[in-house]
Amino acid sequence: MLNRLTDALNFQTQALTLRSERQRLLASNIANADTPGFQARDMDFSKALREATSSAASPAGLTTTQTGHIAPRAGALGESQKLYATSAQTSLDSNTVDMDRERANFADNSVKYEATLRFISGSVRTALDAMKSPNAG
Repeated sequence: MLNRLTDALNFQTQALTLRSERQRLLASNIANADTPGFQARDMDFSKALREATSSAASPAGLTTTQTGHIAPRAGALGESQKLYATSAQTSLDSNTVDMDRERANFADNSVKYEATLRFISGSVRTALDAMKSPNAG
């Protein structure tokens, strides 16, 4: 029971961390909508989640190769996992931010982030209820 709960929470924690990172990327795209030459970035969420959950020892495929290196934070995306968004139409300033796409992706990711938070909260609440004494009410 405890291992299943731990595995489920670890998975949801990874998902939440990646959702947060995606939200940061999308917010950066929106903030730079008027920056000439800015290239919009996004990520393949399902691929990143698969990689994050399959290699817990080395987050996002990052490793410390020298003793002075700072260890990568859990869920951190490597540059290879950040994709460049393709623009729907060309612009004179070479900016690839499509505000309609970014707003839709931001809203979708926000809803999924909130759902992941609710799932984690529900899992913890269920575990706490299961641990209560029957006499405690």
